[in-house]
Amino acid sequence: MEILQQLGLFFGQTLIIVLAIAAVILTITAAAVKSKASKTFEVEIINDKIEDQKEALNSIILSEDDFKKEKKRLKKEAKEEDKNPKKFSYLLDFLKGDVEASSVDHLKEEINAVLAVAKKGDEVILRIESPGGVVHGYGLAAAQILRLREADLQVTVCVDKVAASGGYLMSCVAHQIIASPFAIIGSIGVVAQVPNFNRLLKKHDVEYKEYTAGDYKRTVSLFGEITEKGEAKFREQLEITHLLFKGFVGKFRPQLNMDKVATGEYWYGQTALELNLIDKIQTSDDYILNKTKTHKVLKVSCEKKPTLSDKLSDALSKSVSLTIDKLMAKKQSLETRV
Repeated sequence: MEILQQLGLFFGQTLIIVLAIAAVILTITAAAVKSKASKTFEVEIINDKIEDQKEALNSIILSEDDFKKEKKRLKKEAKEEDKNPKKFSYLLDFLKGDVEASSVDHLKEEINAVLAVAKKGDEVILRIESPGGVVHGYGLAAAQILRLREADLQVTVCVDKVAASGGYLMSCVAHQIIASPFAIIGSIGVVAQVPNFNRLLKKHDVEYKEYTAGDYKRTVSLFGEITEKGEAKFREQLEITHLLFKGFVGKFRPQLNMDKVATGEYWYGQTALELNLIDKIQTSDDYILNKTKTHKVLKVSCEKKPTLSDKLSDALSKSVSLTIDKLMAKKQSLETRV
């Protein structure tokens, strides 16, 4: 009986907490309806960041006298650089390559900013991480990068983890592609997956009607019956998309054996190099570090600024998780005593 009372008390407390959380969520939602998302634009000098790191380490490694000498030497070098300023490299990131290529909005803003100030011959380093997604999203992302080439800027793409399918569609626009040894590269192919529930509907005597004008307005659908004619047209559309994909890649990577690499397969860095899908094996960190010796590297970023609702939702989410963890721990404790 005592155990049942404890369990009843536990579930009663849980219900009260859940209702309280729901009330808080409704209050936050109502308060945040009018809040609008904004974007923050930032520029970070990578050279300065590296120098700060070097100074922090030297302050520990070197003796006090040697540290002072090193600071004087660096100060002298800085004066010389002021007389003979370095060229500029602009660092952009596309590291959230979801299916919709939603980061293309930020990429567009960053490219607009670079094009407004960059001079002919300047370099743009673009770090890409994406397994691909919808054709129109990644096609637009590739077109944005193409704007840099058309402005006579040197474009270098660095891939540390993955640039496959749509990710490679973006990457191939660059003058050179650099990848880490085990980065996933390639997947020059097209895929479409469409579940069909027509048989299930018929089994349960559910009639589904779909009205179209035009023989191929809807070739394959979720609920309609898939015909041989419609399926054949759908496959034809996939093949056309694949041809466009291969043609686009071939335009910028004419050294590729397209019959060999456009099979939908992917390869790791070293094999990708042998197949000419990339130009060099190196991490983006090494490339950027070496670039700071000859260029001033500016990291340009345009990110969505969290709204009040975003911040409150994040805090609430953490609070809910913590509360649930505590309740589950208490429940397990009760079960252990039983």
